[in-house]
Amino acid sequence: MADVTRLSIRHVTTYSYEQPVHYALQKLRLTPLSGPGQNVVEWRSTVTGGSKQLVYNDPLMNHTELVKVDSNATQVEIVSEGIVEVENRNGVVGQHTGFAPLWLYEAATPLTAAGNQVRHLAARVRQETEEMDEIPRMHHLAAEISDTVQYEIGQTDPDTTAEVALAAGHGVCQDHAHIMIAAARHLGYPARYISGYLLMDGQISQDASHAWCEIHLDTLGWVGFDVSNRICPDGRYVRVAVGRDYGDAAPIVGIRQGHGDEALTVSLQVQQ
Repeated sequence: MADVTRLSIRHVTTYSYEQPVHYALQKLRLTPLSGPGQNVVEWRSTVTGGSKQLVYNDPLMNHTELVKVDSNATQVEIVSEGIVEVENRNGVVGQHTGFAPLWLYEAATPLTAAGNQVRHLAARVRQETEEMDEIPRMHHLAAEISDTVQYEIGQTDPDTTAEVALAAGHGVCQDHAHIMIAAARHLGYPARYISGYLLMDGQISQDASHAWCEIHLDTLGWVGFDVSNRICPDGRYVRVAVGRDYGDAAPIVGIRQGHGDEALTVSLQVQQ
């Protein structure tokens, strides 16, 4: 492969509980798989304060681990780390594969439903790109979203919908992805959410993993668009999980029985 970047990733997630846990389960989507444009050289995940109950690939082909938190635990640490080689394919992932049918990514979800704001954006882009091919049309849509919704931490959360974030005019990478997915689907394109890792320029330590979207085009198949950084994913991006929206691809989701608050800390390092 030409133009390959070798990335070293270490992702540490720590949950601290105010009271000992009675019962808790966590679903982890933290392990990248080899596929178009990326080769997982080595990867391992370890859990302290809990035990893996089941490891499987879900219907969307995400590597998934179910973890049961130890009874009476007050802290759980999840370490996911490894080395991945990534080829710069200018965002092109290619034709659709896997168990999930393509039409699954055409339907709206609660997080990506097209309300008045999204429909207005899509209509404006449709009008402005009438003479364009589908690739420049999607670049135009991504630029419109980036211009309209400023990147701002702390204004939204995982339950914020595309419609709410677009109306507010600020959000993070997850919101940018949801808005682009919602608008692209309204324009008739299958679209999906991607969670993963990004090698940032001059910065090894990060506070969270990254998110972007992929649009299915007749000519190229799936093509990635990172609205927040205004580019198509290149050799700095590692795809980890895919879904209809954040809910399908979230790195960690879980349930807990017991009293008291919990605190979450994340330490992420991505480097060559």
